[in-house]
Amino acid sequence: MYLERLKLWNFRKYGSGNSLNRQPDLDVQFQKGVNLLVGENDSGKTAILDAIKLITLTRSNEYFRLQAEDFFHSTTNLYPTANLKIECWFAGLKDDEAKNFLEWLSIRKVDGNDEFYLRLTLDATLKGAVVLPYEVRAGADEEGSTLAAIARDLIRVTYLKPLRDAETELSPRRNSRLSQILGNHDAFKDKVTHPLMAVATEADTAIKNYFKGLDAQGNLIPDHPGKEINDTINRLLCDFFGNDRESGFGISTQTLKNILEKLELILEQGNSGLGSHNLLFIAAELLLLTGKDFTGLKLALVEEIEAHLHPQAQLRLIEFLSKDARANQVQLLITSHSPNLASKIATANVILCKDGWAYSMAPEHTELRVGDYAFLQRFLDATKANLFFAQGVILVEGDAENILIPVVARIIGRDLTKYGVSVVNIGNTAFNRYSRIFKRKDANKFLKIPVACITDNDINLDAGLTQQQIEQNRKNIAARYDGQHVKTFISLVKTMEYDLALGTFQKDLYLASLAAAKLKNSDEYGVTIDKYRQILATTTQQFTDWTVHGTANEVKARHIWKYIADNNLKAITAQYFASQLEHREKRGGIKAQLLADPYFRYIVEAIEYVTAPFTLIAPPKNPATQQLNQLQANPTQPNLTEHVQANN
Repeated sequence: MYLERLKLWNFRKYGSGNSLNRQPDLDVQFQKGVNLLVGENDSGKTAILDAIKLITLTRSNEYFRLQAEDFFHSTTNLYPTANLKIECWFAGLKDDEAKNFLEWLSIRKVDGNDEFYLRLTLDATLKGAVVLPYEVRAGADEEGSTLAAIARDLIRVTYLKPLRDAETELSPRRNSRLSQILGNHDAFKDKVTHPLMAVATEADTAIKNYFKGLDAQGNLIPDHPGKEINDTINRLLCDFFGNDRESGFGISTQTLKNILEKLELILEQGNSGLGSHNLLFIAAELLLLTGKDFTGLKLALVEEIEAHLHPQAQLRLIEFLSKDARANQVQLLITSHSPNLASKIATANVILCKDGWAYSMAPEHTELRVGDYAFLQRFLDATKANLFFAQGVILVEGDAENILIPVVARIIGRDLTKYGVSVVNIGNTAFNRYSRIFKRKDANKFLKIPVACITDNDINLDAGLTQQQIEQNRKNIAARYDGQHVKTFISLVKTMEYDLALGTFQKDLYLASLAAAKLKNSDEYGVTIDKYRQILATTTQQFTDWTVHGTANEVKARHIWKYIADNNLKAITAQYFASQLEHREKRGGIKAQLLADPYFRYIVEAIEYVTAPFTLIAPPKNPATQQLNQLQANPTQPNLTEHVQANN
C-alpha cells in the first residue's frame, strides 16, 4: 500500500476561495519509493506534508489539529474561506492489507483489471475563528463513513520534522521517540517475559544488595558505604514516624515500557556532531518501516533531510534511501532545498512546487522522453539541478556564455542573483534534454518559469548564404527548442565570439583574447603589468594596421574569432572580456553602448525575458520571427548578407 494521490481544496496556499464542488486546487500524484519535493522557500512543500499528516496522523502520536490559519486566505479578502477539503488516495493494497479496510474500500479498473483503492476525506468548516469538529471519512461515495480508530492506526506515517533535535529524540525520557520505535518493533511484542525484563530484575537486585551492604554472593560487607546511606535514612524515618520504618533503594516500576524509556541510542565514537546524530535518528526511524513483520502504511515524511549534512553525506544518504525504499517497499516523501539531492534522485521522482501547484516530473506529466530521463540521470549534476529552485533559467551551451552572461546582466541592471535566475551550462546543444523538464503535457498547467536557451546560429561563413537563408537557419533552431514558456535566443550570424567581434566592443574582445593567451601559458604569474602593456601595444598596432589597410569589419571579426577558437581560448577570453566590461562600466558606464549593440541584443533579450515580471499565459511567439521582423524594420541593424560575403 502506498500514497498515490493528494487533492486539496482551500488548504493554506492551495486555494481559490470557491466552494468545494469543483476541481481541486492541488492534485498531485506520488511515485512508489522516493519522492523529492523541491522548490524555493514558501512554495508549499510543507503544506503538502501537513495535509497528509492531518489525515493519517503520525506514529509518534504528535498532536495535529486543523487551525483557522490552515484555511485559504485570499489577498483580496479579509476573511479566510469557510470550508476546506483534503483527500488522500492509497493504492497497491495487498490482500492482507485490504482486509483491514474492507468496509471503506473502493474498486476501479486498471489495465482492464479490478483494483482496490482507499480514498480518505477530511472536510472541515470554519465558523468565525473556530474550526468546527471534523472527522476522517472513507469510502467510494462522496459521503463515505467514519474511519474506525483501529483502521486509522494502520495508516499512521513516520514523520521527521525539520531542524530536528536528533540527539534529544534519541535520549532517555518519558515517552521518548526511541522507546516508541522499539516498543512497536516485533522484537518487543512480548511485554511480560521479554529478556530485558530479566536483565532489569537482575540489575534491580544488584542495586538493592548494594544499599544493603551485600556482595554478589549475598555476604555482608562491613563498613559498606551503601549500607551506611540506607541505615542513616532508616534512623531518620524512625525519628519522623516515632516507630521503626525501613526504606530501600531500587529501580522504579519494572515494565518493558519503563525500561525502553531509559535507553538511549548513541554513536560509540563519541563527540559526534548534529549531522551524525541526524543520520542515526533517520536509521532508527527506518527500523520500524523496514521490519519484516511491520503492519500498516510504510510511508515516511521527511522535511529538510539535508539538515546538518555535508554534500557527500547527502548523496550517500539519498542513494541508500532510494535502494532501501525499493527493497523494503517503503515510500518516502522528502522536502529539500539541496541541488545535490535533486541531482542524485531520478528526475521522474522529483516534484517541483511552484506558484500554488506541485508539478510532478513523472513521464505522464512532462514532455521528457524516455531517453531524456536516462540522459538526465547521467548528466544532471548539482550545478545544473539548481534549475529546480530558480525563478527563471538560462540554458547556455558553454563556459564562455556561463561566465559572460551574469556580468552583462549586472551591467544592464538585471542582476541574475537578485532575480533568482540560474544560468545552467549544459556543455553542448542538447537544450531539449533540459528544457522539456519545464514543458507539460497538460496545456492548462504550464510551468510558469521562463526558460531562455542561448545558442549560436553557427552558419558556414564560406557558404555564401543570403540573408534570408541565414534567418531561416535561426528560425529552424528556434522551432527545435521553443514551446510553452521556453524561448530560444540565437546569435545573428555565427558564434557568440564572432558576433561580438563585429560589434561595439570589438577592440575589448581582441585585447581579452591576447590576455587569455598570456593567462593560459602563465598560471604562476598571470597577466603582469609588463605583459598588459605588451598586450595593449599589440592591440593598438593591430587596429592601426587594419585602419591603414582599410580592413573590413567582418574580416577583423573573423581574425579575432579564429584566434580564440584555434587556440582554445573561449572560456579564458570570456573571463577577461567580462572583467574588461565591468571595469569600463565602473569607470564611465557602458550600459547604453551595450544595449545599443545589435550583436549583444540576443543576450540582452534573453536576460530581459527571464527577469521580467512573469505574466505569460499562452505559449510565447517564436523569437526568431520577432527578431527577423525587427531586422527588416530597423535600418540601423547590420546587413547579415554583407557580413558573410565580406568573408568570402
